[in-house]
Amino acid sequence: MNQRALSAHHLGYAQADKRLHILQLVGLHGSISQAARAAGISYKAAWQAIHTLTNLAGTPLVDSAVGGSGGGGARLTSAGERLLDAAHQMDAARRDVLDRFNEPSSTALAGPRTSMRNLLPCRVARLESDGARDPMVRAVLALANGSQLVSMITRESAELLGLAPDLPVLALCKATAVRVSAPAADGGRRRKEGAEVVNQLPGKIERLSRGVQRDEAVVTLGSGLQLTGFAARPHRLRTGSRVVATLEESAVVIALAS
Repeated sequence: MNQRALSAHHLGYAQADKRLHILQLVGLHGSISQAARAAGISYKAAWQAIHTLTNLAGTPLVDSAVGGSGGGGARLTSAGERLLDAAHQMDAARRDVLDRFNEPSSTALAGPRTSMRNLLPCRVARLESDGARDPMVRAVLALANGSQLVSMITRESAELLGLAPDLPVLALCKATAVRVSAPAADGGRRRKEGAEVVNQLPGKIERLSRGVQRDEAVVTLGSGLQLTGFAARPHRLRTGSRVVATLEESAVVIALAS
């Protein structure tokens, strides 16, 4: 059977996360605003990318100047230059690894390492917000089984990920964020404080591991998709029981797929 070749995205290449690319553009243009325009994102999103990299590095990566005859500018610090140099070397090493992994005889797979138990492949169906000034975006994601998930993220995060309709992504969430319960008695969607609750996925229990205050449940959603969550005790759920898996919009994390 033919294997799908691994791409740079599988190993977290910079194109899957624009932050390093933005830092490179700052060094190239000497301006955060020009770097933002070149990357096709907002000035605020560019600053967020730089702040995130700075926090990870633990040292300033950009020196910025405000005002002046030149209208202000920015330059990379020595730490910023070293980070980009390391990124370029890692890129070369990464491509060498990909070349070897994509040999026909190789069966190795690469994927994200994370504490999150649930990784669901899906596509962006649409993006919703209350206007251009709304700092939050609701990303509606379509799963292979026809269900939909909604993730509430910041507008800057949506820009940095380059979210757009039909883009393949991964929806991630912790098992502890998934509440498993019996369907509502009337067969309708459960409601919270008078408002409809989204992210209610129907399925049936594949495995149930007993606990003290809650039981761990592996729920089959359909099309081979499975979701792990917890059912609060007491309950009458058993293996094969029809259930609803519920999670908050803010609990769904989006990662780029290959």
